[in-house]
Amino acid sequence: MRIGVRGHDVEHSSLDSLFGNIHKQGFYCTQLALSKAVKEFKVNNGVMTPGLAFYIRELCIRNNVDVAVLGCYLNLANPNKEQLAKTQNTYKAHIRFASLVGAGMVGTETGAVNEEYSFTPDNHTDEALKTFIEGLIPVVEYAEKMGVIIAIEPVYKHIVCDFKRARKVLDAVNSPNLQLIFDPVNVIHAGNYERQDEIIREAFELCGEDICCMHLKDFVVDNGEVKSVISGRGLLNYPLLMSYVKTYKPFVHCLLEDTKPDNAAEAKHFVEDMYDKAELLC
Repeated sequence: MRIGVRGHDVEHSSLDSLFGNIHKQGFYCTQLALSKAVKEFKVNNGVMTPGLAFYIRELCIRNNVDVAVLGCYLNLANPNKEQLAKTQNTYKAHIRFASLVGAGMVGTETGAVNEEYSFTPDNHTDEALKTFIEGLIPVVEYAEKMGVIIAIEPVYKHIVCDFKRARKVLDAVNSPNLQLIFDPVNVIHAGNYERQDEIIREAFELCGEDICCMHLKDFVVDNGEVKSVISGRGLLNYPLLMSYVKTYKPFVHCLLEDTKPDNAAEAKHFVEDMYDKAELLC
């Protein structure tokens, strides 16, 4: 695996120190959400110049760190057409920046059918899925022109709430530049956590060829609710998950989530141990 951590989960005082601190913790890659990780200036579309991209690329090379994912987690199903157009332009700015900084992909979640980007049962309707696909297509078309991968991340509370719906999006858009970030915990909820093995298998059976990155965390069930925790402190079947990763995704970027500077090493060692012990499936 190429194991990494989100940039905004690492203790740092400036952009200059970010990638060095990631390297010092033993990580090989990062998910970079510029607006969260950059502390010394406000990030907007105009800030994402070639000069900034080349400077970040230089810092990455110097510290042996990949930008696995350039994060742009905005709502591509926003019913406000003016806001949707602005959001699509922000995605295009991230795509241009990704092409210059050398990012593996631009990562996104899959939105909601309201301006608040909040859960509603309407997110899980066929109409919501159609709306998201319509908002996504111009972004993917631009990514094709720039030679950049867009990777969607299924989340239960969002429109693409499982891997059957993810497969529908991949088939409808039908682009080699559209792929998938796999985070099993994001699609686990109180009604299905006992079927987690089935969820993991289904993800690889339906979408395995399109999985280009992993997000790794864990989950517990507290008062009937699923809550995320760092890897190794919960109920996720890591032996099964790591068997799939080891068998089908050699050297894939695996990004830890929900970590803090004082527990990231613990999560990293746990995941590496699970990977080393994992059995190949074929």
